[in-house]
This record gives sequence, C-alpha cells and structure tokens, in this order.
Amino acid sequence: MLVEVTLFLAGLVALVVGSDRAVTAAAEVARFYGVSPFFVGVTLISVGTSVPEMVTSVYGAWYGAGDIVVGNIVGSETSQITLAIGIVALIAPIVAERRNVMIYGGAMTLAMIVMLLTLDDGVVQRSEGVLMMLAYVNFVYTLYTTEGGSEVAQEVVEEAEPPERALPWIVGGLALVVVGGQLLVTNGVALARIAGISEYLIGILTGLGTTAPEIFVAGLAAHRGASGISVGSILGSNITDPVFSLGVGALVADVVVTDLGAVQQSAAYMLVVSLVVLGLFYWRRGIDRRAAVVCLVLYLPTFLFV
Repeated sequence: MLVEVTLFLAGLVALVVGSDRAVTAAAEVARFYGVSPFFVGVTLISVGTSVPEMVTSVYGAWYGAGDIVVGNIVGSETSQITLAIGIVALIAPIVAERRNVMIYGGAMTLAMIVMLLTLDDGVVQRSEGVLMMLAYVNFVYTLYTTEGGSEVAQEVVEEAEPPERALPWIVGGLALVVVGGQLLVTNGVALARIAGISEYLIGILTGLGTTAPEIFVAGLAAHRGASGISVGSILGSNITDPVFSLGVGALVADVVVTDLGAVQQSAAYMLVVSLVVLGLFYWRRGIDRRAAVVCLVLYLPTFLFV
C-alpha cells in the first residue's frame, strides 16, 4: 500500500507542476509573438488551468474509473469555491463588482447544472461529451468577448518569454502531465481497492490536491500585496471543469459512475455551497475576512456526502 500511496502522490505532483509550467510557458511565448492578451486569456489560460482535471478525465475514462473522473471534478470545484477563496480572502479581502459576479457566477452555476443533468443516469456518453465541449467553446468565447480576457491573461502571465527559453518548459511540462496522470489514476484505483474505500473518495481527494497549488499561489500573491485578483480568474476553471474537462474524458470512452448516490449528493452540495459563496460575493461586493471564515467552514461537510 505504501508503494501505491507514494506513486499516487508522485503522479499528483507531476501532473500539477507539469501543467502549470506548460500552460504558463505557452502563454508567455504567445505574448512574445504579439498574440493579444484577450486571445491568450480565452484559449490558453481559460482551458489550460484545467489541464490536471482534463488529463485525469482522459486517463480515468480510458481505465474505466468514472468515479475518479467525476470525483476529481467535484472535489476540485468544491475546494476552489470554498477553501481557495476563503484562504485568499483571509490574507487579503477580495473585492468584486456585482456585474462580474453575476456573469462569471452565472456561467459557473450553469456549467454545474449541465454536469448534474448529464450525470442523472450515471453515464456520460461520447455524444454528450461532444455537445458539452462545443457548448463550452461557444460559451467561453461569448463570455470573454465582452469580459475579462485580457485581465485574466495579465494576472497569469508576468512577462513575455522568447521561445528558446520557454520551449523546454512546455515540452518538459507536458511530459510530466502525461506521466503524472497515468500514475495518479492507476495507483488511485489500486489504492481504493487495497484500502477498501471508494474510487469516488479518491477522486474527491485528488480534486483537493489539484487545487492546492492554486491556493498557494493565490495566497502568496495576496500576502505580497498583489491586488486585482478578478472574479474571472478565481472562477475560471470552475466554469471549465464541469463541462469541458468531463467532456474530454467522455470522448475517450463513456464515463460510467458506479456510486451514483454519492455523486448526486456531493455534486448537489457543490452546487449549494457555490450559490452560497456567490451570494456572499454579490451581497458584500466581495469576500472580506468574516465571509472568508464562512467559506472555509462550508468545505468541512464535503466528505459527509461521499
């Protein structure tokens, strides 16, 4: 069991570190060649920040581990909307315009509802995956055409790097993603069987793991006094994961969930806490330290529904 745990954690680290470096380096090269911040925000960053979830979905669907696929997405969504926002706001309060909360929050809520409806029968078929991805592409283009594409890009990309410096990071990062995803899923399945726990719980824990670096980076930025963390940046991957990441996995093979009851309960809780946090964002025009505590507390019941 120790071997499986070690390989599982190694895969998680490789997946997260590799995707972060590859996406950031690719965005820096795009900026070097004069690609507009808007386009970088719409394509590389809006999709790229969810690479860990997408790779996990692909491998999970390939190995028939649908519970890990969905658990990873639900775990990531729930931890980002509660833990990530709560920790960042404890360090430095988050200020948001109500209009942006409505736009990005509404988009996130719609994406979650689509995922819940698709999982109603416990299976996400290839045709459903294609429709989810197409809807996402159209949806993101519409969203970022008028809102925040440049803003999100500028928050992620610090400077434009020449190709000769960034290319090794892109290649190396993608290699880590490929190896890390395979290690994570295969050893996650093995670990669940050895320990006698559900694969869905492994997926939930994986979702927390893939969110940890984002929490660390955002928290560090807040500690250093960086301001202007936008609602689009905070909620961006929460829009991508429920439809695009899940849809990518379904393209490889049907995503079949065996523990449908646990999925429906925890996914419903994910939607409820998301609405509560969005309500705090709208009502208080952001998240102050008092609301941050509420966000942190909301994460605690997550494992009661698994």
